[in-house]
Parts: sequence; structure tokens; C-alpha cells
Amino acid sequence: MQHRSVMPDHPAPVAHPDDTVTTRDLNARLDWLETADGPIVALSTLYPDGFTVPLHRHSRSQLLHALSGVVMISTALGRWMVPPDHAVWIPAGIDHSVEMFGDVGMYSVYIKPGAVAGLPPSLRVVAMSPLMNALVVEAVSLPTVYEPASRADHLMNLVMHEVPQLVEVPLALPFPTDPRLAALCRAYVLAPSPHLTIDDFARRAGMSRRSFTRAFQRETGLGLMRWRQQACLFAALPRLSHGESVTSVALDLGYESVPAFITMFRRTIGVSPRRYAKGGL
Repeated sequence: MQHRSVMPDHPAPVAHPDDTVTTRDLNARLDWLETADGPIVALSTLYPDGFTVPLHRHSRSQLLHALSGVVMISTALGRWMVPPDHAVWIPAGIDHSVEMFGDVGMYSVYIKPGAVAGLPPSLRVVAMSPLMNALVVEAVSLPTVYEPASRADHLMNLVMHEVPQLVEVPLALPFPTDPRLAALCRAYVLAPSPHLTIDDFARRAGMSRRSFTRAFQRETGLGLMRWRQQACLFAALPRLSHGESVTSVALDLGYESVPAFITMFRRTIGVSPRRYAKGGL
């Protein structure tokens, strides 16, 4: 695990031999964020699979972008999963925790409320445009102290002004809190298949079909089939955006019919897989 700190003379999460980040490291970062100068701060960190950032909040809003891997954001309002090529906007003051699915390369931009007009007022999942992705990658390499009207100053201002332009996408994937159901969902996200049935899930949870169906609906607000479809979509997005063919992605996810995959994709995202791959959101 590696970490590139952009906080000169300030503590930050660091790499340890056992690939863990300690609570002390995380608390140091949060403390630093509360005292940092300027309207915007950009940071990058690599987290190992299964690592969880405990429940916390900050006075800055956060654009959390998983450059690789998948993250799950948990708040009192629910849980949201964020696949690669997307980000979650977390307004200031919201208590949230973050769980890593796979090794996660996380880039975060922290912006003071009111720094620019039009910052989103509520938590949402957004698509990262090619421009914004490039800006954030560059921003995390900049020092936190820079001169007014310098290149760094102009770039950071552009980052802030691009946040309101990011397109919200319907990619929230609610997660159950029941440990049995959560474990099943986590395993499914890591290896999705449309062939697993309600009976398969119920048997693995040690529950009757009726009890499982009721519990899953109560915990997620979705039926299993709808939730499962959304999880398959999560697996498809980064592969399509990285140039894989629609046919290859559909067949690998277990769809016997490519048109069925295209129909599901269009109904959920609003555009065809091919158009999405070309940045057509």
C-alpha cells in the first residue's frame, strides 16, 4: 500500500507493513482537515480490501472518487455503493463511514461550504467526466499552499466550479444492515451473476424464502431481483468505460441474451451501453 501525502508538515494516513491504516492515522487526517487553510484540499490514499473508515464527519463537503475498486458509503439515510469512474458527493456535516470492496485507490476533494455557487445540497452519486477525472488526478499532486493567481490556484478553482456540472446518476445500491444479508450482498458484488435466485440467497442466509424476501425488502427498500440487477450494472460500468465490448461484458455477467443486457442497461442508466462507453451520459 502506498500513500502520497499532499499535506506538508502535517500527519496523514501512511503505509504500514501489514497494509493497514490505523485509527490514529485517520483521526490525524480529520484533525488536519479541520484546520487546513483555503477553500479546497485534495488528497489521495490507497486502502486494502475490506478496510473500513469508521463513522465520522467533517466541516467540508467531500467529493469521494474511487479511481479503482468499489466503495460503500453508509449514513443514517442508507448505504450507497460507488463504482469506478464515478464519485459520491457528501455534503458537510453528514456522519458517514466508508467500506472498501477490493483494493481501493481513493481520491478525495474537500470543499468548504459556499466556496462556489451551486454546490449540491444533498448526498448523490455522480459520473466523473473526463475533464473532472483529469483535474482531480492533477489536484492531488499539488501542494496545499500556493500563491494566488498561480497555476495551482487556477486549477483548484476549476475543480470547485466543475463539481456543480457533474451529472447525477441513479447508481445508489442500498445495502442491508443484517450481517447475514450484508455478507451475501458483499460476496455478490465481488462476483455478480444474474443466475442466482431468491431461493439460492435464502438458503445461504439460512432463512425461508418468505422470511428472506421480507427481510431483504425491509432492509434495502428493493426486491432482490432489482437489487441484483443493479449490482450487475455496477460490475459492467468500469469494463464498458475501459473499452470492453458490450457482448463480452454481457456474456461474462451471465446474460444469455445481449439485447436483454442492453435493455436493462438503457432502462437503468438512460442510455445504451455503447453510448455510455463513449461518454454519452
